[in-house]
Amino acid sequence: QVQLIESGGGLVQAGGSLRLSCAASGRTFSSYAMGWFRQAPGKEREFVVAISWSGGNTYYADSVKGRFTISRDNAKNTVYLQMNSLKPEDTAVYYCAGSQARGTMPMMDRRSQYPYWGQGTQVTVSS
Repeated sequence: QVQLIESGGGLVQAGGSLRLSCAASGRTFSSYAMGWFRQAPGKEREFVVAISWSGGNTYYADSVKGRFTISRDNAKNTVYLQMNSLKPEDTAVYYCAGSQARGTMPMMDRRSQYPYWGQGTQVTVSS
């Protein structure tokens, strides 16, 4: 089992950048695929990006491709989300999630693949 704590959210102007972090407890972090999801007010939680347990494979939602970058440091039990060129429509609560599933990366866009979730961090992008 893994516990996840996100940080790094905040208020930023459109065009700006933020880096989110997700710190995981436990000694088995390196065996987990990790994902970031987001939920805007009144909307469903949606997939943003996923990274494989090794970091060698990633999968992005089209809406963030080319602007966001996911990475992980298994020695620090942490996954990161670098967000550049932020837009007002990126405003949401961002959640990291962990999974021991071994499916293909496109399968990792499903919430059902992730049994472990953080509490979320708010990102607000002003226009």
